[in-house]
Amino acid sequence: MRRWIASTLVIVIVAPAAAAAAQPPAPTYWQDIRPVFRKHCTVCHSARNVAELDLSGGLALDSYAATMKGSRQAVVRSGPAEDSLLFRLLVTDNVKRRMPLDAPPLPKETIDLIRRWIEAGAKEGERIEAAVEPTATATSAPARKLDVVFPTAAVPPAELLGKTPPGKLEVVLKIGPLAPVAAVAFSPEGRLLAAGSYGQVAIWDLEVGRPVRLLRNVLGAVHDVKFSPDGKTLAVAGGQPAGKGEVRLFSPDDGKLRGVLRGHDDVVFAAAFSPDGARLATASFDHTLALWHVADLTKIRDFKVHSDFVYAIAFAPDGKHVVSASKDRTVQMTELATGKSIFTFSGMEQDVLAVAISPDGKSVVSSGFEAGIYWWNPQTGERVRVQGGHGVAVHELVFSKDGKKLVSAGADRTVRTWDGASGAPGKVMNVGSVAYAAAISPNHKLIAVGCFDGAARVFDEASGRLLATLVALPGSGDAVDWLAVTPEGHATASDALVSLSRLRVGGREVAGPALWPALRSGAAVARALRGESVEAVKFAK
Repeated sequence: MRRWIASTLVIVIVAPAAAAAAQPPAPTYWQDIRPVFRKHCTVCHSARNVAELDLSGGLALDSYAATMKGSRQAVVRSGPAEDSLLFRLLVTDNVKRRMPLDAPPLPKETIDLIRRWIEAGAKEGERIEAAVEPTATATSAPARKLDVVFPTAAVPPAELLGKTPPGKLEVVLKIGPLAPVAAVAFSPEGRLLAAGSYGQVAIWDLEVGRPVRLLRNVLGAVHDVKFSPDGKTLAVAGGQPAGKGEVRLFSPDDGKLRGVLRGHDDVVFAAAFSPDGARLATASFDHTLALWHVADLTKIRDFKVHSDFVYAIAFAPDGKHVVSASKDRTVQMTELATGKSIFTFSGMEQDVLAVAISPDGKSVVSSGFEAGIYWWNPQTGERVRVQGGHGVAVHELVFSKDGKKLVSAGADRTVRTWDGASGAPGKVMNVGSVAYAAAISPNHKLIAVGCFDGAARVFDEASGRLLATLVALPGSGDAVDWLAVTPEGHATASDALVSLSRLRVGGREVAGPALWPALRSGAAVARALRGESVEAVKFAK
């Protein structure tokens, strides 16, 4: 009897303790909740975006302090989860308010985790060392460690070089590594050039040879930039891989954000305006195309004509069809009214990265990891011809406005021109870096190239000669630092980059203060960017 009573007491005492030990510990912000927010929420709700109310609503979730602060009101209150606005927005049936916005609801187990965190007191927990809390006021330029070299043909006179033997001058800036320029576009009148890279779009005024603004309120990588036909809107396509894709519409005149097109579940890799500018077509890594009304920022419909990443999209001149290129090794021609694929251009064995349609609608051209230039008949769906040239991947294809030229940008570090009707090869421009993007100016005189090394380069279409190399990057605070340099050595640059620069001849540094006054000429750079000849730099002795 005593043994039975003792055993019973042991069971009574031990069982609750064992049950308590079996219960998982209460969730904490740093250990459990922040990884959820980083995956699903901080693309929009971060300290970097907190001032951009249309994107973040004034709420940042990338730190515990910011999460508990909320925006206009607290969004997390310890106690019943339903008392917290954050939780209510996760479970509401109103799809226009439910978070994450324009995305599937969070999985049930994730919502349950957030519920348990709130109801357990919304504890901060032990901060993980790698989780650095960002601040909304950090606007200084990132640390740069690598030299970026800009070669020129300028040869300073011996008397200015001391013991250094005469030779060609190089401008050296410790501003690397630079993010690749993955997108370039000319404005309809040809004065502005937009160049997009990670986290920024530089808008250059080619008549003065300097950037007029640097757009930094973009989401992640910039994969495409397009001006509307009337030049009043700049579409910036990008996002974060496997996270969220979007297109932001800016006013090029003042840099103001006009609106955001959300709804893709992965990065938006390409965008194209309809001929009348009223609609925008987008292509995403979520395997879909989408069509949008530009005026009211609403989605017209989705198109699921591909089975893998979609890399490129172009509008037909009739405005009734788009052509798209995909990792599924096909080009699709889609009828926008019905969403049906009219033709599938196939036969490639590797990803198709680029597609373009001629202004007269008579030719579709594609290329990709198979570097041949494929010409297709959009009336019959038949392949017309395949041309060699690049040897390795072709990243972009673009027709001139009059259809007389086709431009291709390749991983072989060249940009090439082709006859827009016959496909006959034209000029070969050696870029010096992998060419990711290309654009031809409305007057057909200039070709802009976006390069892996972080520069945009402008070439003369007729001769194929390099006119100028352009680099823009964030400066201190809200300032923009830039350098535009011609092969002859004429340059225009921000004061900060001039002071940061070193000049070299034959690998040996020479006195910059004595040489920069001769190099610095915005007028000469502007003439070069108009395609005019510029004389060699003249140094004062």
